[in-house]
Amino acid sequence: MYRVTKSIEFCYGHRLTNYAGKCRHLHGHNGRVEIELCGDTLDSRGMLTDFGDIKRLIKQWIDENLDHRMILKRDDPAVEYMRSHNEPAYFIDDNPTAEAIAKLIYIKTRELGLPVRKATLWETPDSWATYEE
Repeated sequence: MYRVTKSIEFCYGHRLTNYAGKCRHLHGHNGRVEIELCGDTLDSRGMLTDFGDIKRLIKQWIDENLDHRMILKRDDPAVEYMRSHNEPAYFIDDNPTAEAIAKLIYIKTRELGLPVRKATLWETPDSWATYEE
């Protein structure tokens, strides 16, 4: 089994609803996602997937949808403000925990046709969440 991993840094904001800790307030992170791909065979170049292709596909999606945006649950009361003030945001069905964002990136990576094994979101240098099927 071959495995390659690409690390992508991005900045995002969020808050957790139905949560008593300090993350219930709007705040931001300098996050990093590690996307691990795997497969049994290599292409004609001797690669599982070219790092440049990973960057072109998933980094572009992250830059256009998550970077420097608030990631909020669709029913968060702040959504109305974000929309009415044309603020950059990305809305999801789940509470935007590190776990939910890792799953979101995993699913998008798979939808883009990459052989993803897992996605790990580093919310801070010492706190991370991983999603894999």
